Formats: sequence, C-alpha cells, structure tokens
Amino acid sequence: MLILVVNAGSSSLKYQLLDMDDESVLAKGNCDRIGIDGHISHKAKGISVEEDVSFPTHTEAFAKLVSVLTEGDAKVIDSLDQIKAIGNRIVQGGDVFSETVLVDDEVIDKIDALAEIAPVHNHGAALALRACKSVMPNVPMTVVFDTAFHQTMPEKAYLFGLPYEDFEKYHVRKYGFHGTSHRFVSAAVAEAMGKDRKDLKIVTCHLGNGSSISAVEYGKVIDTTMGFTPLDGLLMGTRCGAVDPSAVTYVMEKHGFTPAEMAEYMNKKSGLLGISGVSSDNRDVSKAAAEGNQRAELANSMLKYQVKKYIGAFMAAMNGADAIVFTGGIGENDWPTRQGACENMEALGIKIDTELNKTVRGKLTKISAPDSKVEVWVVPTNEELLIARDTLELISK
Repeated sequence: MLILVVNAGSSSLKYQLLDMDDESVLAKGNCDRIGIDGHISHKAKGISVEEDVSFPTHTEAFAKLVSVLTEGDAKVIDSLDQIKAIGNRIVQGGDVFSETVLVDDEVIDKIDALAEIAPVHNHGAALALRACKSVMPNVPMTVVFDTAFHQTMPEKAYLFGLPYEDFEKYHVRKYGFHGTSHRFVSAAVAEAMGKDRKDLKIVTCHLGNGSSISAVEYGKVIDTTMGFTPLDGLLMGTRCGAVDPSAVTYVMEKHGFTPAEMAEYMNKKSGLLGISGVSSDNRDVSKAAAEGNQRAELANSMLKYQVKKYIGAFMAAMNGADAIVFTGGIGENDWPTRQGACENMEALGIKIDTELNKTVRGKLTKISAPDSKVEVWVVPTNEELLIARDTLELISK
C-alpha cells in the first residue's frame, strides 16, 4: 500500500511517498517558498529535480507535488489512484486532539482554530489539508499531532504558575512538541534493548535546530521541555529557550519592541545565533568554536550544560532511567554535544564509551560504556514512517 506523508508549514510542504509493504521511501521532496515565489526539490529513483514554480497557495504546491510523482523522469507512480491514503503532521493539537484522527471539514476547522496558539504552523497546515482534499477528494487522510504524545503529562507538570483562570479560559499550559519523534525513538530504543517500552524509563533528547527533551515513564510522557509554544526549554538554533519572564518585559522596554517584535526576537534572533553571533547551525558554531571564537564556544557550552541539566531533572522526576536517547540532527551526528551532556554523570549511573561515541553518526548504536548503569543510545528518528504507520493502522480499521 502506498501512503503519502505530508508535513506542511506556513510556506512549505514537505512530503514522502512510502510503500508500506516494506516501509521503503519511493520519493521525497519539498515545495518551498509558498506565497512568495515557489521552488520544488524532488528526489526519486536516484534522480533529483529542482525547479522554480509559482506557488501562490498550498493548492498549487500540492498540485505540483502530484505532478512530479506522476510525470517526468523522476515519476514513481502512473496514477493518483495508487496512493491509498495521506498522513499529515500537525504541530499543535492543543487539548482538543490526543490521538491520530481521520480528516474531515470539522477537524480542519478545529486545527485552524488552534492557529492562535501555533501561528507559525497550524494555519499553513489547515491550508495544506484543504489543498489535499481539493486535489484528491476521495483519498482518506489522517492527521498526526506533535502534541498528542505529551497529553499524558499530569497537571503538576503541564500547568504554569499563572492564575488558574488563564488555563480555564485561554488554555495556557505546557503542550510539548516533537511528540512524533519522541514516540518513535522511545519505541525504537525499547525494541533495540529487547524490552517493552511500558517497562522502561527513558529520557529522549531530540536535538536539532529545534530541540526538546522528554521524560517517558513506562510508555507515557510525564514531562517535556517545550511549553505553551516550541520556544520554551533548551537553547536552540534561533530560539532562546527558557527565559525569566521579567527579562522578556525588560528587554521589550529597552528596545521599544511590540509583543510581535519581541516574539520575533526570541524566536528568530536568539539561541545559538544570538549567543554566538555566527550562525544558527550547530555545525557552523562548532567550527567557529574550534577556531577560537569565544562566543561560539560559549553557545556550545550552554547547549551541552542545558541538555545535561534536563537529563538530570527528568531522571529525578522518574526516580532514575533505564536509557538516554539522542536523536535529531545534532543528537544523531554531533558527538561533542553527546559527550558534553553525559560526562561527569557517573553519580546518576551514566557513563559513555568516549571513543565509540566519536564514531557514531546517524546510526542506531548503544554508546554507553559496559559498566554504565544507564544505557545511552543514538537512535535516528523517522517521523514520516511513524505517521505512515499510524495512517495505515487507522484506515485499516
């Protein structure tokens, strides 16, 4: 069975076509710069296609996606009839959606209504869903929510210390994100360990341009670092992470920022970029640090320290851990970050094989030392595959 997985942003539409008989990827690509001008990158059968195309809306982008799948040298199917379902990633499900659901007009309206608390993501996702329906109206669609896996958090973990009426009236609470990735890697590491996730305590570290850490206790999330939005928690590529709220209002006053300008400042100009002054990409920052750039070195040190701190905090919340997982672009490929997060953690039972750690990039590998009480793993994430699996399971019912 062929399933198309779509991950839509406000100005992009990433996709993969998977054959679920063997879970292989037949094609993947990205329709970018929607609403600006338009560009598509498509890969299939060892062929890469790059083309500038006008994408006024997501509808034109989805139509082009269909075109490259069915026409030209890099086509992989003869007809849309071969696609049996579409799975969509949605960032924010709020407290409305706690599991994967089939798409109808009411579901799309609810997703769009949640755009107020996810303005960068949800409206674009709703537009993409409507575009999918208009081009392929008879194909069943599902939506998988990044927030759903975190819905098991208890109130003591997801509530803020604001007046309770803000939660009741405005749904202000911690939602958590990257749930699709945390769910995939926690299940994958349990399988690699030959155990059931329901019998394990796992700290999952999704580290990339956006980063979050979750405490997964016996298969359920009990806490996570991202909060009301993906801005909270760790230092990230351009996001500041957790900041004293009074520092936010103080900086607003000093710069004369509006709330929207301050949000832009914290989301787009802070993090690794803001501290290093070099780049939002950890690879560039690490290179600059190696060349003696002190601010770049500081940015790296801050990230490692914060990852270590949250690992310790979540181990305290779960009374220990059986495994620590590193995933995402940084987690899978940057050995110094993994080493910095795990060194001098013997008191918590964490000890990595430093030489083995240096060799691991993007491959499922246990990197803990033989005498480590807590296993430490690198686990490549695959959110698209999880979305396809969820979609297959739901439509098969």
